[in-house]
Amino acid sequence: MVGRRRNSSLFRAASSMSLFDRRTFLISAIASLGAVAGCGFTPTYAPGGTAAALRGHVDVDAPSDRESYALANRLSTVFGPTTTPLYRLSYDISTTEHAIGLTRDQEITRYHIEGKVSFTLTEIQTERVLTKSDVSSFTAYSATGSTVDAITAPRDAYERLMVILADQMVSKLITTVEMQK
Repeated sequence: MVGRRRNSSLFRAASSMSLFDRRTFLISAIASLGAVAGCGFTPTYAPGGTAAALRGHVDVDAPSDRESYALANRLSTVFGPTTTPLYRLSYDISTTEHAIGLTRDQEITRYHIEGKVSFTLTEIQTERVLTKSDVSSFTAYSATGSTVDAITAPRDAYERLMVILADQMVSKLITTVEMQK
């Protein structure tokens, strides 16, 4: 009986320690949030944040082809419809496509697409360039499958690439405009 009591008291001590550790963790997490708030950190998507300041105020260049349409569409989705254009976002897209999968008969089974977007954010009223940068990424698609796949796979891959590049542009715009404040 004595042995069982010791084991149960050890169990209680272990469980109370784990509760203590959880409490310590929660208290330290809350304290760190307070420290972050005290250092001037503001979320970019919060009211008054950089993303909120750009929302509805970025006039994206009109698209001229399928890729620029996908890029401009994604940027318009993120920044929202332009209500009061304060900034102009111009861009230049370049893509290259490489065959990367070959069979023994030299038939291409996979394509790799690399894309780069050079962009400039300009303040419309003063024509001052706020930021000028570029982003790059890649995607791929399979060249095997049906006739429908042969048509839709490249389109989907280019569209995915433009969404990736647009999201990178937004991230860069938010951080560089934030640093200039």
